[in-house]
Amino acid sequence: MSRNHRDTIAALLGLPPTALHLGKLLHPPEYERDENSGLGEIYTIAFVRGLDEHEVLRRLGAADEDIRLIEDGDYSYPEGPQVITVRRIGDWTVAIEDCGRRAHWDALGALSHDGGEAVAVQRHNYAQHHLTYAVDGRLITDINPAFPIDRHGADPDRLNRHLRELGIDPAADDSIDNPVPAALAIAGRITDVTITPQHLRRPVLGAAVPGSRGDVRRW
Repeated sequence: MSRNHRDTIAALLGLPPTALHLGKLLHPPEYERDENSGLGEIYTIAFVRGLDEHEVLRRLGAADEDIRLIEDGDYSYPEGPQVITVRRIGDWTVAIEDCGRRAHWDALGALSHDGGEAVAVQRHNYAQHHLTYAVDGRLITDINPAFPIDRHGADPDRLNRHLRELGIDPAADDSIDNPVPAALAIAGRITDVTITPQHLRRPVLGAAVPGSRGDVRRW
């Protein structure tokens, strides 16, 4: 991976370039340069198979009146609306939460209910990052991508082959220097979807969920 390519990926993910020295953890590494489409320090990207865009938004807590086109000027605020955008990529609906983490744990049960499948990558610079996988309403595994040995769920080792393919020993008590790219790489192997700057462009369908509406749908 060239230095310019590495710097572009780092800018997209909101990471310093030095965090990407383990280039083999990025799969695939096709990211276009787009200075205005970088993600911030807190976000969640959920990949959902089996639901359309509107239903994903509803199961993440949006009411019908919250669903609209999301523009460049729409942002999430601590006490204000929480912005979620959705788009269809292949067989998956991809939801991106700006400064949000609704698509996590219990919410993945709702997103994968009735035979569906859901993968979520959560970046949180001030807490723990997560890679979470659910099938048919069950939390299969939740992995700390910085320390992959730290995982739990109904079948915590379900994604171990993907870890090994990326050069990560699931049994080793090792830390990963670039956990967010590693988590996105594993999500990409499950879904065959790679997030590029094009997928972050607005306007796009989404929702601005009022801050008072904090609950996602449970199943």
